[in-house]
Amino acid sequence: MSDGIMSKAATMEIPISSNGDTGSLPEDDSLEQDLQQVMVSGPNLNETSIVSGGYGGTAEGIIPTSAIKGSGLHQPHPSPAVGGEEVVRGIAVEKFDIVKKWGINTYKCTKQLISERFGRGSRTVDLELETQIELLRETKRKYECVLQLARALTNHFYSLVQTQHALGDAFADLSQKSPELQEEFGYNAETQKLLCKNGETLLGAVNFFVSSINTLVNKTMEDTLMTVKQYETARLEYDAYRTDLEELSMGPRDASTLCRLDAAQSQFQSHKDKYEKLRADVAIKLKFLEENKIKVMHKQLLLFHNAISAYFAGNQQQLEQTLKQFNIKLKTPGAEKPSWLEEQ
Repeated sequence: MSDGIMSKAATMEIPISSNGDTGSLPEDDSLEQDLQQVMVSGPNLNETSIVSGGYGGTAEGIIPTSAIKGSGLHQPHPSPAVGGEEVVRGIAVEKFDIVKKWGINTYKCTKQLISERFGRGSRTVDLELETQIELLRETKRKYECVLQLARALTNHFYSLVQTQHALGDAFADLSQKSPELQEEFGYNAETQKLLCKNGETLLGAVNFFVSSINTLVNKTMEDTLMTVKQYETARLEYDAYRTDLEELSMGPRDASTLCRLDAAQSQFQSHKDKYEKLRADVAIKLKFLEENKIKVMHKQLLLFHNAISAYFAGNQQQLEQTLKQFNIKLKTPGAEKPSWLEEQ
């Protein structure tokens, strides 16, 4: 076997040594999900529409009845029709090759996947990178929980502010209509009005926190995980073609096998290059994501802490200063939507 086959820079092949034990097979549904993922990325055949025999297709090569006039029937020149048929045939052959290659690739990947799951094959593992990937997935799940709770807090607090607003209006109305309790109703109305104002300011800060976490989780992290999925697919293809090459290398060396071996070596090298490129891409994205996450969360956690502390300490000046510090601007009264309502 050539050195190119065995070189595993920064990786290692980990054999699955369950000796075909299928007792652990039903442990999860991930095999079915992975098989579906392998099948999803089918060939793209959308460039043209091929119709054979004129079944529902366009009328290319068909003589329109309007061309038949007079007593004599004149056959059109055959070359355009022949040329059209050749073009269609060429496109059909090309698309057949695409489907064939996709089918072979899907078969090899499915075989490799099942082999890994049954413990009869080996897979290439970059332990450091896969540990980082698993950590990212776990971090994303935890941040999604924080995001869900922060949204719930926003909704509950919004309801509280609305209730305080209504209560303040009721106190103000009773202050006008109850002379004997005008002062008591009046200062309660003013208190609720102040609480409303501070509550709206706090909601502005919390909503900014929610929006930033949402961007981090559902855009930045998700973008990195999309590259991770491409890397994992490339890893499966790489191992599938590596296994295929190894099996051919152990067979007889006749002329036919040597030809297939050359083709397998070429395909293996192509998938190896793709795998290594995506592995490098994932490593870079994980590095930049970690740096971005720390920067974003440092700012957002400071904002959240300062705003909550100032509000519940009744420090209106500190609360407003917090929003200025983080450049958070509320919409002016009368705007169609309060600034602290997040677009869902």
